[in-house]
Amino acid sequence: MDTPLFTFNLKAVENNARAGVFHTAHGDIETPVFAPVGTQATVKTVTPAQLEETGASLVLSNTYHLYLRPGADLVAEMGGLHEFMQWHKPMLTDSGGFQVFSLAAIRKIDPDGVTFKSHIDGSMHRFTPESSVQIQEKLGADITMAFDECADPHDEAYNRAAVDRTHAWLERCMRAKTRRDQALFGIVQGGVFPDLRRESARKVASMDLPGHAIGGLSVGESKTEMHKMIEVVNEFLPENKPRYLMGVGSPEDLINGVLRGIDIFDCVLPTRLARHQSAFTHAGRINLMNAGFAHDKGPIEEGCECYACRTFTRAYIRHLIVAKELLAGTLVSIHNIQFLVHLMSESRQAILAGQFSDFASDFLSRYKTTSKKVSA
Repeated sequence: MDTPLFTFNLKAVENNARAGVFHTAHGDIETPVFAPVGTQATVKTVTPAQLEETGASLVLSNTYHLYLRPGADLVAEMGGLHEFMQWHKPMLTDSGGFQVFSLAAIRKIDPDGVTFKSHIDGSMHRFTPESSVQIQEKLGADITMAFDECADPHDEAYNRAAVDRTHAWLERCMRAKTRRDQALFGIVQGGVFPDLRRESARKVASMDLPGHAIGGLSVGESKTEMHKMIEVVNEFLPENKPRYLMGVGSPEDLINGVLRGIDIFDCVLPTRLARHQSAFTHAGRINLMNAGFAHDKGPIEEGCECYACRTFTRAYIRHLIVAKELLAGTLVSIHNIQFLVHLMSESRQAILAGQFSDFASDFLSRYKTTSKKVSA
């Protein structure tokens, strides 16, 4: 189905943590890896050059949003996503399934697909497994996702039906796929129900795809439930294929995911937090709007090598925030993205050295988590 370029080479394993390399047409992805999200073919407030300087090696864009605006045909006319947004490293597109179920104002699900109302202008649209694949082929990312149904994680009856539909839709996606330079990943669903997760993982693993994703987590379940589901699923996913945990991006979740065998992560969190004046540090998040930073001559975090920390003080960034200058969002986004990218690079080096358990324990003991919600 796929060309030999989509291979995953494990370099080291420590307990369940893995360091590997996934080969794609636009370059190698060293794992574990964090992918910033460029929903509208742009990572918010950050240029591709700035993004590359953070060390990012993989970017995600969103099928649902790009289908609605500017349209997959226009992106294809412009040479595909890589040319359109001038990002020449690997890219991933999701299937649009999650957004259909989370954003669309009205939707109707049937065995063939989903009819939905655009959140932009109220126009009616329809996604099927075949159309999702066709849109993603026009967008041209290196990694594409099968169309799936993301259900309320605690509704067992709904998850039962959603798992069955997701499996049937995966088979249709595989038949619809025509581009050999794209790797199609299947998605494991099943909410917080171990039996459903096991069934889904077995089914998706049996399809012999280049990689596998775990969906339907970080959508309202507890951290304990999320960790358990990752552990359940990874018992059945093959070791020689990358494992992608969708939509997870807090530092503690990344470390806990790597501990449980996850290779790829993505999330809007670093740029979303930046727009709300919040920055990652190794001690936890800090709010740069805090009056205590008004005369602070230090960087966002001592020892950080990102452009923002090399160049500017907390006092200056706080001034930008107070003055509502757009540069504030750019600088904090650069820092937050580089923090997560570097955290995964450090994790990789620790795994290669056989020291990740100690690295993870040390990080988690120092990092203060927060339960505060951040809106869009």
